[in-house]
Amino acid sequence: MTTRDFLLIALFAFLGAVVAGLLGAGVLWLIRRRSLTTSLAVVAAVAVTAMLAGTLAVARAMFLSAHDLTVVTMVVAMAALVSLAVALLLGRWVVAGSRALTAAARSFGDGGHFAAPDGSANAELAALSRELASTSAKLATSRDRERALETSRRELVAWISHDLRTPLAGLRAMSEALEDGVAAEPDRYLRQMRTEVERLNDMVGDLFELSRIHAGALALSPSRISMYDLVGDALAGADALAREHGVCLIGDRIEPVPVEVDGKEMSRVLSNLLVNAIHRTPSDGTVAVAAERSHDGVVVSVTDGCGGIPDDDLPRVFDTGWRGTHARTPPAGAGLGLAIVRGIVEAHRGQAAVRNVPGGCRFEVTLPLAEV
Repeated sequence: MTTRDFLLIALFAFLGAVVAGLLGAGVLWLIRRRSLTTSLAVVAAVAVTAMLAGTLAVARAMFLSAHDLTVVTMVVAMAALVSLAVALLLGRWVVAGSRALTAAARSFGDGGHFAAPDGSANAELAALSRELASTSAKLATSRDRERALETSRRELVAWISHDLRTPLAGLRAMSEALEDGVAAEPDRYLRQMRTEVERLNDMVGDLFELSRIHAGALALSPSRISMYDLVGDALAGADALAREHGVCLIGDRIEPVPVEVDGKEMSRVLSNLLVNAIHRTPSDGTVAVAAERSHDGVVVSVTDGCGGIPDDDLPRVFDTGWRGTHARTPPAGAGLGLAIVRGIVEAHRGQAAVRNVPGGCRFEVTLPLAEV
């Protein structure tokens, strides 16, 4: 065979295959919305047709005998049947796997969990199944978190309503007594009214702070501060309350470690922790504060003598509205202080935690070290 004959055969084979390929592409475009099985069958038919078209074109150009052309056509026809059968089998297998995956994915709409269908699947469907399982786990976590938040909101509304009603009722009764002139000790009534107003003001302030935290609107003005100064100021501010309750405040192992924090907000964190510890520590008890460097940053701890928190309640201590058992709930508590602590600490890229220790519990705030 000369080079010219070889090139001629290649040209006729190519032209025949191109014609079959173009026709097949048109058919695939027309049935693009049909099942994958149909598309695979068309692909197999196009491949065999392209080979047959090229063979016929070459046969006519080379003037093959009728016998040889019949043999070639028979071979191509048998190849077409086998290719079509394999394409249909592959298509049905892929479609079956796709339908099983679709049925399993419908559980998302019902708030359920995704369970990968049984049986083997190709690499693409297996990868999609793994992604759906991962998404299902994330959605389940999100749903659980949303339910917990909704429960926390309902509890907060109920508790705040009760806590607001009590001082308001007292203020109304005292104001009516003063107005009617039946108050035996007007000065004492006025002092009590001032106390109740301050209590209401503190609750409203806590609610406003918590709303800013939840809305992501807590604007921080960080500056380089020594932890020694922060803790010292917090201890000085809580000293009067501790004396009133007969609680001893101890500040030991307070290292002068520098931190980059908002001094006002972090003072509120320490104040909330100290007030919480003093209220829950019995008279003649001790509240200890420490600040030490660790591999995670700076750890500030406040240890009280409350007797410990039940293990079931430990995960909820920093939830909005949580106030624990009745025995550990101060009369003026609205369950917002520790939620504010966590929000402010997390805004500083830190962590707040609590754990039981002998005789009480220890609240720990971890903050990143200031950059050198």
